[in-house]
Amino acid sequence: MDLFDDAATSAEGTPDLPNAPLAVRMRPRTLDDLVGQDHLLQPGSPLRRLVEDGAGPASVILWGPPGTGKTTIAYLAARTAGRSFVELSAVSAGVREVRAVIDDARRRLVAGGAQTLLFIDEVHRFSKAQQDSLLPAVENRVVTLVAATTENPHFSVISPLLSRSLLLTLRPLDDVSLAGLLDRAASDTRGLAGAVTLPPAARDRIVRLAGADARKALTILEAAAVAVGSGEVTVESVEAAVDVAAVRYDRAGDQHYDVISAFIKSMRGSDVDAALHYLARMVVAGEDPRFIARRVMIAAAEDVGMADPSALLTATAAAQAVALVGMPEARIILAEAVIHVATAPKSNAAYRAIDAAIADVRSGRAGGVPLHLRDAHYPGAARLGHGEGYRYAHDDPRGVAPQQHMPDGVRGVTYYHPTTHGVERQITARLERIRQILAGE
Repeated sequence: MDLFDDAATSAEGTPDLPNAPLAVRMRPRTLDDLVGQDHLLQPGSPLRRLVEDGAGPASVILWGPPGTGKTTIAYLAARTAGRSFVELSAVSAGVREVRAVIDDARRRLVAGGAQTLLFIDEVHRFSKAQQDSLLPAVENRVVTLVAATTENPHFSVISPLLSRSLLLTLRPLDDVSLAGLLDRAASDTRGLAGAVTLPPAARDRIVRLAGADARKALTILEAAAVAVGSGEVTVESVEAAVDVAAVRYDRAGDQHYDVISAFIKSMRGSDVDAALHYLARMVVAGEDPRFIARRVMIAAAEDVGMADPSALLTATAAAQAVALVGMPEARIILAEAVIHVATAPKSNAAYRAIDAAIADVRSGRAGGVPLHLRDAHYPGAARLGHGEGYRYAHDDPRGVAPQQHMPDGVRGVTYYHPTTHGVERQITARLERIRQILAGE
């Protein structure tokens, strides 16, 4: 639908909808009103050319968290040079709707009419076929495409469309920007027009609950203002107006990868509090606890290793217990495993050792198994020299017998280099003596 053809507009070109939600009424009228995105608003920037001059790229993808201004930018761009504005939601529109919009835009251009700005919200929900249907119109500038997504477009947008588009990344709003926006909404005539007062304590509580989302912050403020009627918005009225802040975490999108990456790196970095924070985010967002448990097991093997071999035992036991117990009690089991892995001494010596050995095998550095180590139990093996000269380790009083185990192609190569962390400190001295005995020293 063409929003600006059907709605009455103010002198500034913003929809004049006095009964609209506060977040709509406070929508910026110019780019200078946009908060928290200064990196996109430099003079001569592509965004300014698109919105203020009607120039710029034929396709723009706006990537950022909810409530950072993606829809607002599309509305502002639509007012430039009398563009006709058409909005589609990827949740409900199909290929037929996309083609209908493009056909209308083409007829409008042939008749000498205005350029069409096609705004597609949640473009990451479009299938490959739906995204493919946009390519000719974008290529030939039949439409100016502005697409919004909260998901990483490198994962969710097809390469041909991405390569034809300018990708603009919107940043989460910081606390100062959100606080300023709330103060403006409380006093502005388009907003609450001073009907309520917003003390710092209540404002800061809204900022925290909003989770960097401007739309959510304004929605909470409006609900709290309705609750108090007039007078002062209190912390209690704010908390009564909203249950809990939604966790911004999509198990199918890049937030999933970002959070799990931070979780693993926090355990590796021995920051137990950060590891528990990211664990909590995954738990609250409904992540599969078995997936979390698998990541903890991998961290125990890769990052703790032989510095504390019991970490892998804990992680494995936790994975088994999580499968048996389930949520919500599984959160406690996961927390114990995370705390063990995060606080354990760290060593990736085992991880590096096996990768080095695999690299040698793949590069052809191998050779035949030494004759004295080969299987000597089948008939005829003795005639081939198999097992001849093998020294049984338990017959040596030291428990280690001097002999060659490596193939000739990698004789003398060492893969495992223990650290001085945790249990590996004890392994280092013992391993040095073992290697000397094996070499006959």
